[in-house]
Amino acid sequence: MKLQIFKKTALISALMAASFAAGVTLQPVLAESGGFRVFLEVYDLVKMEYVEKKVDDEKLVKGAIDGMLGMLNDPYTRYIAPTEFKQMNEEREGSFSGIGIQIGMKDNKLTVIAPIEDTPAWKAGLKAGDWIKALDGKDTETISLDDAVKLIRGKEGTIIKLTVYREETKKTMEIPVTRGKIENKIVKAKLLKNQIGYIRLTSFMQNNATEEVKHAIQDLKKQGMRALVMDIRSNPGGLLPNAVDIGSLFVSEGPIVRIVDREGKEEQLKAHGPLALDKNIPMAVLIDGGSASASEILAGTLKDNKRAVLIGTKTFGKGLVQTVHNLSNGSGLAITTNKYLTTNGTDINKKGIEPDIQVTIPKEILEKPYSESLDVQLQKALDVLTERIARK
Repeated sequence: MKLQIFKKTALISALMAASFAAGVTLQPVLAESGGFRVFLEVYDLVKMEYVEKKVDDEKLVKGAIDGMLGMLNDPYTRYIAPTEFKQMNEEREGSFSGIGIQIGMKDNKLTVIAPIEDTPAWKAGLKAGDWIKALDGKDTETISLDDAVKLIRGKEGTIIKLTVYREETKKTMEIPVTRGKIENKIVKAKLLKNQIGYIRLTSFMQNNATEEVKHAIQDLKKQGMRALVMDIRSNPGGLLPNAVDIGSLFVSEGPIVRIVDREGKEEQLKAHGPLALDKNIPMAVLIDGGSASASEILAGTLKDNKRAVLIGTKTFGKGLVQTVHNLSNGSGLAITTNKYLTTNGTDINKKGIEPDIQVTIPKEILEKPYSESLDVQLQKALDVLTERIARK
């Protein structure tokens, strides 16, 4: 998809910094201007006079960059070290090493946005909303998101211990997780009772996300699907173009999302079709507090266009877009460049999207192994769609 707003960079909407490099040419800032002259003076004095002669240049520069970005008070604008940036690119291709978890800062706390299904984090029982208090015993209150990611990542087969607090149960737990190879299958689909299709989308990050969803819809239609449940619970987001493309599978016209830049200029990213699902086929979308960013773009346009009924709990509330720059040393810079509004112009940042039908999973069910019959949000969606099928 080619959009004027992308130019030579790539916009993404992911809770964690972007997972791909975009080649850009930047004009160097004159060192003689502004505070850069003072910065260079301090740097030279440290190198010439500091009592310890062996001062790591890379650490000095990275510390300066982290300090500069930290002054913005924006957890999504961050420097990404070369090793991590490479790993993020691998994640975008659908295969990487780690525990399979998306994290972010919420209320200044390191928070699990979502574990990826069928990964070590998922199997260990980590859940969206868990507050990560410590990593291998190291308190997380004073570490950056970047440093937290570095601590969590590691060699396949090694173990990391996460100390988490879960609000639903009011419990603090220590959860050991063995790192492994993550093969991220982002789409699962099947036909449920009453010919109701079910599609689970776990991420918008991979290049082929739109095609995967489209193929799932086609397969379900061949099986006689009469209604569709789209499950984006605990989906932390991903690539902005994927959100627009997947939204266009269900919405035929008008803006999927509105992007606003630093000057207040708005650009509408419009539906471009063709529809993959007839507009007369009833649709429900499952959301929760782990539905963030690109998930909220999809949920927002389906709600604003009255194309689907939203069921579950309020979404995360991330209405910001990052542009990712590929830097000369193989590192990356994710910088917040835009905010987004839903189709009707609603700003959901730090607010989230309310469901049309509020359904909260009881605490006692949260501690049990997953079962469709116990999934009250899914069961509510099936009831609503069964009723709508009967009225047709």
